[in-house]
This record gives sequence, C-alpha cells and structure tokens, in this order.
Amino acid sequence: MTDPTTIDRLTGETVELLSALIQNQCVNDGRPESGEEDRSARLLRDELEGTGVDMEMYEPMPGRTSLIARLPGTDPDAPNLCLMGHTDVVPVSPDGWDRDPFGGELVGDPNSGAAEIWGRGAVDMLNLTASMAVAFRHLATSGTRYAGDIIYFAVADEEAGGTHGAEVLVRDEWDALKCDYVLTEFGGMAYNNAAGQTLLVTTAEKGLGWRRLRVKGKPGHGSAPLNADNALIKAAEVVRRLSEYRPAARLDELWGAKIAALGLPEDLHRRLLDPAAVMDAIAELPRGIQANVHSCSHTTFSPNVIHGGVKTNVIPDIVDVEVDIRTVPGETHEDVMAHLQAALGDLFNHVEVEILQENISTASPTGGPLWGALTDAMHVAYPEAAIIPSLVTGGTDARFFREQGAVAYGAGLLSTRVDVGEFFRRFHGHNERIDVDSLRLTTQLWLDVVNGLWD
Repeated sequence: MTDPTTIDRLTGETVELLSALIQNQCVNDGRPESGEEDRSARLLRDELEGTGVDMEMYEPMPGRTSLIARLPGTDPDAPNLCLMGHTDVVPVSPDGWDRDPFGGELVGDPNSGAAEIWGRGAVDMLNLTASMAVAFRHLATSGTRYAGDIIYFAVADEEAGGTHGAEVLVRDEWDALKCDYVLTEFGGMAYNNAAGQTLLVTTAEKGLGWRRLRVKGKPGHGSAPLNADNALIKAAEVVRRLSEYRPAARLDELWGAKIAALGLPEDLHRRLLDPAAVMDAIAELPRGIQANVHSCSHTTFSPNVIHGGVKTNVIPDIVDVEVDIRTVPGETHEDVMAHLQAALGDLFNHVEVEILQENISTASPTGGPLWGALTDAMHVAYPEAAIIPSLVTGGTDARFFREQGAVAYGAGLLSTRVDVGEFFRRFHGHNERIDVDSLRLTTQLWLDVVNGLWD
C-alpha cells in the first residue's frame, strides 16, 4: 500500500489534472468534427513526458486524437493490463448550472476531502482518466517493474460510440493496445443496507441499438392543413408510442445481486424479482435510482433527436427521429426490429429504419487474477464491503476489448459523501462534480490493483 504522504501528493496532482481536462472542453456532440480531443491527448502526453515510457498519438481523423502509453513488463508471458479513460465529454446546457461547466473549479476547503471539482466530465469520466494518468506516471517513475505491461489509453470519441476512438484503434492498432485485462468506467458506488456495505463492479453492459426512424408525408401549404399528410404529426405519434412502450423485464443473476445490495424491505425485494410485478415495484423505489434500476431490467427506448421541416408555412414531408435503444443481454438486431414493430404497430410500415450504431451486450467473467486484485484493492478502503458484479446501462469502450477476448471491468471508488442516487443524476446532468475524497480513493485503487495483480 502506498504511504499516505505520497497519496496526498498524487491526489493533489489528480485534482489539478482533472481541472485542466475539464477546461479543455472536449465536447463531443456526435458530429465527426466535434470533440477536438487532441487538446487533452497532448496535455496527457506532456504529463507523461520524461517518464521513459513508450508513447504514441493516433489521429483517425483530424482533431480526434488518442494517446497510448506503455510501460513494458519483465515477463513476455505475463498478462498485460490497460487503464483506459476517455477524454471527450457530452454537451451542456449552461443555464442549468450553478457554476461554469468548464471552469474546473475546486469548490470548498482545498485541504478538505469534502471539496469538490465542478465541471462537465468530472463524473463521466475525466476523474478516472486523470487519476489513471497520475497513477501510471507514478508507477513509471517508481523504479519498480512489473511482470506484465501496463498500458495507459486516453481515448477519443467514447461519448459517440467510439467510431473515431476505441472501435477503430482496437481494430486497426491492436498490436499497440494488446492486453489481457482492462479497467475503465465505472464502478465503486457504495450501497448501504442492514447487512453493511456493498460495492458494485461493472462486469457487463447493455447492448447499443441506435436507430434513425424516417417518417414520410407529403408537402403542402401550411395555411391549409386539413387532411394534410404531415410527417411531423406522424413523427409525434411515433415518439408517443415509443415513450409508452413497455417491453417485458429481463431479470437475471446480475439483477438479483443488484436488488439484494439495496437492502429493501422483504415484500418490495420479492416483487422486484417478479417479472409481473417489477414495474410497480420500481415505482416505489427512491426516485433517484428508479431510472437506473428500470434500465438494468428492461430494453429501453429514448427518442432524443428530431429533424424535419424547411419553413414555417410548408407542411413537412420528411422528419427524422433518432432513438437511443439499449438492449438487455441476449437481444439481437432481430429483437430490436421486433420491439420497434410492437411499439409502433400500424405505423411501423410507414417508417424507414436506419442503423446508426449497433453492438450486442457484452460481459466479462468474475474470478481470476484481475478480479482478485481489484476486490483486494477495494477492500483496502472498504474492508467489510461485499463486492458484486453489475450491469451498466450505458455503453463503454470496454465492449471492443471484450470482443478481442480481454477481461474488462468498470471500476473506481466513491467516498461515502456521494449518495448513489445523486451520483447517477450527475451523469450527463447539471452541476456535475466529484469530491476530493473520491479522487483519493480511486488514485489509490489503481496503484493497489497493479501492486496486487502480478504477486
């Protein structure tokens, strides 16, 4: 275990680096030219300059730069570990924030673990990207060498599916990234219940089934709308039907473990395990966790973008609706199409369906050296906690590594200052922030995992 004085210093470095990453404003709005992660890739390269590690910058398209740094191990047959953090963030609505979303401010007593760093990406996931970089630099300059290679991967474009980041680099630059184990976002939330504390480690994630639904009508004059074939009106009905669609629940072992961690009253616990009663039971949970719990047990449909119309007085003939679909484990392309048909009913034949992105759900097994090292390291901070595998509802770049056979977990550690419901609200939400104690615990975690992995 690293001594407290060193951890204090490294935590301060993580705070500074996190603030700088937030200030870089690498906002990914989904357009290929957005993101501009080159700013943060260069910042991180400069942070690692002089450590003697091998570093390479990759730019699949202008401005979409990722950094790969490798600390060689001593045994070519030993497994390699990749610490992966993305550098892009989602857009913000500044009017909803109490502070500058790209200020990277440290709010509160700088010497207190309760102080918080504010800004877009503080939770998702620049806190992990920064702490991994600081830990990696410390490992590289410590003079200790480990059996396996340690790779630091600061990757672009995670927030738009990895098209210009992990997907293309895992496919085309696997020799530079080749690893057996991956740690990335997110995990380490502490649930408190009558039996004690439970920490979640992400071992699986839902599938991604983004679709564009093109709704067609006939153009006409907006001054005479009676009996018009208005594509926007039909699109509104498409959105309404999607929002009201309720597919069947999928309740598996990961679901059971998650519900057990909540420490709920016996009757509510029982109903959450009953497919016929689960929706009503979810409505009785604390509001802050309802959406997450629902998404862990159901395929979900969220219409989030709409484009259409050319002028106020022209009836639109084409309207596009973009839908974020997240599938439960085991579902395929055919299942997504069946869901859409069930949701839209007679409107399905009036809609053209285009695939924007598609990946099936992926999972990694527990047990083995990485699981052992990770759970041991988490027990340093929470000695009595139960540590359980869990499903993450959003997509991460871990899926590309799992497809190559790597074991990938979402990890990290949050302090008890962060309520689980509040933590989920900060993802892509207003007033995103992280406390210094959580940065300290997570920076320590990476070091402890590495020191335990090749024992």
